[in-house]
Amino acid sequence: MFQAFGVRLGARFTMAVTMSRTAISISMPVGSAVSAGYAGRQYVRAGASKEIAAASMIVSGLASIGGLALLYVAGGAAVLTRDPGLLAGPEPLIVIGGLVTLTAGAVVGGRRLMRRPVESGSERPQALVRRVLASAREAWQAGAALRAREWVVGVLHYAVNWLTDLLCLVAACRAVGLPVGITTLAGIYLGVQIVRQVPLTPGGVGVIDTALVAGLTAAGATAVTAAAAVLIYRLISCWLLLPAGGIAALWLRRDLKPAESTPTGRG
Repeated sequence: MFQAFGVRLGARFTMAVTMSRTAISISMPVGSAVSAGYAGRQYVRAGASKEIAAASMIVSGLASIGGLALLYVAGGAAVLTRDPGLLAGPEPLIVIGGLVTLTAGAVVGGRRLMRRPVESGSERPQALVRRVLASAREAWQAGAALRAREWVVGVLHYAVNWLTDLLCLVAACRAVGLPVGITTLAGIYLGVQIVRQVPLTPGGVGVIDTALVAGLTAAGATAVTAAAAVLIYRLISCWLLLPAGGIAALWLRRDLKPAESTPTGRG
């Protein structure tokens, strides 16, 4: 995303920030907010402006939602090719439509927000709120100014990220000989993502695991086999990221050279 804003950060640096903020996100209560603040400080320390750092994280969040929505569309199309009768029920279309609407609404809202002036005021509480809104508007301005091609590339990258996570679950199930088809596993995985977006516990511990085991047993697996598959999947996709993130955070403590920025030519 930073390349789209005309800021060049090294691949190792961005990977280290991603790993360390992921470890924070899955190990702490309200980890998403804490990890976002941590990542923003790292990007600013590397030379990016506060506005670009904030805009990049906003755009990344929207692209992640878009990538998941794209996976829902692809998964829904795959299921419908096998069972067209599912169109009789509105639930799949409601889920897909809701995700697409959320992403599109956020992008359109950002474009409209950048056209609205922020009124000045002398009251201290109101002035603080206005400053926060002004900072948010500046971040939205940068994000809304991205070209459609850059949004498409970002969404596709996140779609691949979600897809590889799904393939990790498929591989774990195959490793324990779980007799569940790929289409069924995709349906279980996409269903669990709705629960996963609500940060009830750090890393979704207990919530995601229970939902996956329940889905796999409902699909015909034994409780023991389902639990083994989920344990392997969560170990690879979640818990091994904690030590990796810790190592990345230690690596980030070194002195950094300022990032290179180039004018993007966008207002």
